[in-house]
Amino acid sequence: MAGKKQFDVDTVLDAAMVQFWRAGYADTSLDDLSKATGLNRSSLYSSFGDKDSLYLRCLDRYAVRYGDRYEQALSSGASGEPLRAIQAFFEVTLQRIADPAVPDGCLVAQTAMATPVLSPAIAARAIEAVALQHARLRTALNTAELADGDAENYATHITAVNQSLAVMSRARASQKQLRTIVDISMSALSRALHSRGWKPDEARRFPPA
Repeated sequence: MAGKKQFDVDTVLDAAMVQFWRAGYADTSLDDLSKATGLNRSSLYSSFGDKDSLYLRCLDRYAVRYGDRYEQALSSGASGEPLRAIQAFFEVTLQRIADPAVPDGCLVAQTAMATPVLSPAIAARAIEAVALQHARLRTALNTAELADGDAENYATHITAVNQSLAVMSRARASQKQLRTIVDISMSALSRALHSRGWKPDEARRFPPA
């Protein structure tokens, strides 16, 4: 039918997302995107707009896909088991890093690090994604009845650790090294909860280092 798109939008966005994820915004050219998606420049522009617009679509797609997985992992915190929830949260990141079908690292983390050279709209979207992750973590930690300041501080710490896992994976850190980083953070959180007499049975699964 005349005028009907002859491609699957989701497939094209996934291909573009992986290309941006692998090479970064600055080092991905329109020719790279054409090669990755199978669409010529004219089709890319008419369907998705300019490079910034396409990147925003890909960033949103990434944030929703992995955000949903983080949300599901942290939902166990609603039943009063924040340690299990945070461990499951980290597992989402570790499994993504170990997945050979996608690049190492994190598209949100890469975008956040490149904000000085990105458009304000892209920079703002990356900041929003990190802030949403922080808010999800804080909600999970609130079930442990930590003091407001402690819940906020640990949410900030875990957000930073999660982003650092992505950076370390790009630097070829092994899964063993990444899991050591997670274990240290989990032990620190367990100590904080144990010191308040919270859930000793669960805390023993994450003994203080």
